[in-house]
Amino acid sequence: MNTAVMLRHHTSYRYDRPVFLGPQTIRLRPPARTHNPVLTYALNIGPTDGRLIWRQDTYDNTVAEAVFTKQMSHFDIEVRMTVDLTPYDPFTITRLPFSDITADQKPSYRQPISDASVLDTFLNGDFSTSGETDLDRLIWLNRKLAAFLHYKTRMEPGIWSPTETLSRQTGSCRDSAWLLIALARHLGFSARFVSGYLIQSALQNTESNPLTCDLHAWAEILIPERGWFGFDTTSGLITAQNHIPLAVSATPEDAAPVSGLLDHCQARFDVLMEAQHLHEVANT
Repeated sequence: MNTAVMLRHHTSYRYDRPVFLGPQTIRLRPPARTHNPVLTYALNIGPTDGRLIWRQDTYDNTVAEAVFTKQMSHFDIEVRMTVDLTPYDPFTITRLPFSDITADQKPSYRQPISDASVLDTFLNGDFSTSGETDLDRLIWLNRKLAAFLHYKTRMEPGIWSPTETLSRQTGSCRDSAWLLIALARHLGFSARFVSGYLIQSALQNTESNPLTCDLHAWAEILIPERGWFGFDTTSGLITAQNHIPLAVSATPEDAAPVSGLLDHCQARFDVLMEAQHLHEVANT
């Protein structure tokens, strides 16, 4: 079965007047460490007189800096990528040697986020008895969060604090992921925020079904002697081949798909995302 998928992601910003745009950091390229091979990749920006400078950030993400010298009335970003979505078992895949993983264990991944008493109230003392291993207990915690929170699509920028997400009992994927990170760090684990793509079948599991693709967020937690595991707080599942990471960081702000400064103006934002099985692209 052909498991290669072609993904197109087009982001468009339209401004109400010509503006100067500061350097824009674009975090839309999967890292080399992803378990799904990226077969082709292209990033294009508009206006075409802009310049792209590739670099590694402090979290070892591959990011592009878009630099413009003239005023502009629009800013476009387009990603075209082919990725192999061959299924894999996240519990049995070969991970990096633990010595290499712990070298990536930055102090900021253990920085407390929220009021401990709020987190303790939610945990209610049940974590230590919820499973035999750390991984079992974190799987329980992820499922508990997914069942407790009602998923909410939020288009406005920013992220809710763990306290606000708990009090509202709802939140977007980034809100619930940040809450799980707060809980994991409170329990003594290293945890980081992940932004990426989630590619899924629109119907049931056959190759001919249409696909959906969305920007998504989840948490990664370092399991002693096992390595980093991804936890999707929206579904309550461990992440696998349908989760394509783009950036990891200690905070959501440093994993944002696009960030940068611009003049004061009114801006209109549009996004188009589509994914197709590669054989469907070839037949069109």
